[in-house]
Amino acid sequence: MKKLLSLVITLCCIYTMQAQKFGYVNSQQLLVESPEVKAADAQLSTYQSELIAKGETMVKSFEANYKKYVDIVNLGTLSKVEMAQREGDLAKEQQAIQQYEVEVQQKLVTKRETLYKPILDKMKTTLDQIGTEMGYTMIFDSSAGGLLHAVEADDVMPILKQRLGM
Repeated sequence: MKKLLSLVITLCCIYTMQAQKFGYVNSQQLLVESPEVKAADAQLSTYQSELIAKGETMVKSFEANYKKYVDIVNLGTLSKVEMAQREGDLAKEQQAIQQYEVEVQQKLVTKRETLYKPILDKMKTTLDQIGTEMGYTMIFDSSAGGLLHAVEADDVMPILKQRLGM
């Protein structure tokens, strides 16, 4: 009886393993080759350039104000109160530049997420459709390093790229 039960369990395991179909895709390669990602990166680069230009303007203004302050101090015409006032103004201006740098980083992260989300959602939806239509049990991401072995025939990348119009 134990031998029969063992045989049945073994056969069920073999059948289950044969019934499963696995595929893989390299998501990093897909992102690099995607025209939509390239367009999003171009938009992000343009946006970044605009933000940096504003920051550079702020820095130039600070430098000009600092130079004016140094020139006036060298003339010796400012009282200690006036010097403290101008130094306070310069410190505020410098803080504003530092805050803007942080703000730029936050804006870039937000913009990148906004641009990439529809692209990634489209890829995920398409991949889910391929998995369902072609009977894949699982499709792994080979770029994440979580895949130890894959049969080349199960590479879903060509189908995914075709469906995405790449």
